[in-house]
Amino acid sequence: MATDYLERGAVAGVAGGLVYGLFVATVGNSFTAGLETFEHGHGHGGGPVVSGLTTAVASIGGGVLWGLLFGVAVFGMVYFFLEPAIPGSGATKRLALAGAGFLTVSGAPWLVLPPQPPGVEQALGTETRLAWYAGLMALGALVAVLAGLAYQRTARHHTAIRLGAMALPLALLAVPVALAPANPVHGDVPAALVAAYRWTVVFGQLVLWATIAGVHAWLGDSDTPAADDLDYPATAD
Repeated sequence: MATDYLERGAVAGVAGGLVYGLFVATVGNSFTAGLETFEHGHGHGGGPVVSGLTTAVASIGGGVLWGLLFGVAVFGMVYFFLEPAIPGSGATKRLALAGAGFLTVSGAPWLVLPPQPPGVEQALGTETRLAWYAGLMALGALVAVLAGLAYQRTARHHTAIRLGAMALPLALLAVPVALAPANPVHGDVPAALVAAYRWTVVFGQLVLWATIAGVHAWLGDSDTPAADDLDYPATAD
């Protein structure tokens, strides 16, 4: 039974990763190459040139691997254990899980440590940033769980009240934003292009998660609920 969940998660992940990899290869790489001109324009000559085909293949391959990881971990394992507790049904349930995954992996950490383009240096050291990123991922997962619980606890209320209750845990994300150490950045890339780069990265991640959710919904559920696959001791009447 669990194998069925893992297989569907893997297929959905590969599909989402392929779409994401193609997005990076066609849009992201071109954008990044343009930003690198600011860095090279103030450097001392270029390094070895990597062909566009090699970069594209690496981007697509990396996208597939990321998609496979998220598909198996989130839409395979997490969906297997928490399917009854996830709000919604059908495609809505998948989108809720995709939103939780995005919040955990990217959304919450990026509130403090947003993506930075090439040529931008950060004041915080690598170890400090990794520690904060891991902590923010844990907080993002906690917020996602609390949002799901709030939605379930308000099952008898109006939809607007349920959505409002589900949004309340998001306020916890303001805590690390207020307490995080300053991380000034400097570089030759204009601020407008830095913002555009960040939104491009965010859009790519949203495409990845939405595609995985859509393909997973298209694949459908197992004929037998996950709970039915568990063995329970027989009781006397």
